[in-house]
Amino acid sequence: MLNLPNAITCCRIALVPVFLLAIERHDLASARYLFAAAAISDGLDGIVARWFNCKSELGAFLDPFADKLLLISSFIMLTVEGLLSKWLLAVVVLRDGIVVCGYFLLGLALKGRVAIKPNFLGKAATALQLACVMGALFQGAQTFGYQLWETLLYATLASTTISGLIYVYDGVTYLRHSQTRVPA
Repeated sequence: MLNLPNAITCCRIALVPVFLLAIERHDLASARYLFAAAAISDGLDGIVARWFNCKSELGAFLDPFADKLLLISSFIMLTVEGLLSKWLLAVVVLRDGIVVCGYFLLGLALKGRVAIKPNFLGKAATALQLACVMGALFQGAQTFGYQLWETLLYATLASTTISGLIYVYDGVTYLRHSQTRVPA
């Protein structure tokens, strides 16, 4: 099951500790390159999987896992280093924790795999989170100006919160709809 897209995803996972080490050593230039490589590989694995028609169950699990590992660990490390705020870290971790737990609880309740499709706002929130990480690696307000940096942070906060609420609503709706179709 280790096809080219999955190999790309595994490389992205392997980049995470190297990226975090660069941040810990205050080598933000290297961290920027590593994060950019990881972000590009995220798009590349999907393109390769579609182009060569080599989607797999392993890839369907690994890709979102790699995404969450990269983003959550980035937010934690950048918050520890004082480059991102604790309140934004809390919202990002809470939202992703609720979404992941909800996914597993739906699977348990429905005794099977649940197909969850990301919504537009969820994708926008992820893109803004990526922008926040990259912005923090460029030292945010010092590089972009206070107003632009604050706007990015609040847009990320809003999109992450609202998309999380939408995922919860969709999960509850999915559960209710599935239970009404199950024969008694």
